[in-house]
Amino acid sequence: MRISFVIPAYNEENYVGNCIASIQKELGENPREAEIIVVNNASTDRTDEIARKYKGIHVVNEPNKGLTYARQRGLKEAAGDLLAYIDADCVLKDGWLKIALSEFENPSVVALSGPRYYYGIPRFKKFLADGGWWFAPITYRLVGYMILGGNFVARRDAIEKIGGFNTNIKFYGEDTDIARRLHRVGKVVFRMNFFVYGSGRRLMKEGVLKTYLVYAINFVWGVIFKKPFTEHYQDVR
Repeated sequence: MRISFVIPAYNEENYVGNCIASIQKELGENPREAEIIVVNNASTDRTDEIARKYKGIHVVNEPNKGLTYARQRGLKEAAGDLLAYIDADCVLKDGWLKIALSEFENPSVVALSGPRYYYGIPRFKKFLADGGWWFAPITYRLVGYMILGGNFVARRDAIEKIGGFNTNIKFYGEDTDIARRLHRVGKVVFRMNFFVYGSGRRLMKEGVLKTYLVYAINFVWGVIFKKPFTEHYQDVR
């Protein structure tokens, strides 16, 4: 199976290079047919320029600003059987690709996701933030599906079957929406050892408890009412 990595990027000049490098490292250790697509989502900084410095990177410009627009553009541009969506401020853990490929040997699996552990924040805040994922396995078992938008892989045909990404959703709840709809066509797996390391800048700006509360409310709202609770969001860069 060919895998396409899709990196939505809005003003990520300080992070996108490390994200690309971590993906290339995984591909170097687990060679297979793959592509890396950076979706430059209306950036006003040097995101486009920096991404193009890396060999073999396909950069596309999506002028409609918004995470779901960027994800949908990635779907249209990608040629892979598997689509891996990684946020531009995230880096893959060692062995990430090996876990992903082994999970999709099961034909009933349509999506795989896992947590994000944070860097760039004080030790105590990191402890609180990373500790929030302790509840993820319980929630996953109760609901039956869970996806972290910045760290998931899905079968291309499954995403197409459900009609792609909902561009009416601006930010919060977009991952719960795609998880819920993918769950209708197959198994959505959430594994705690399938993680990425992500920037803690939003936690530093908005606070750990507030950030987790907003995400939790939007997850519950998405499961019960099939739409996000929070319609507006603040760009944190």
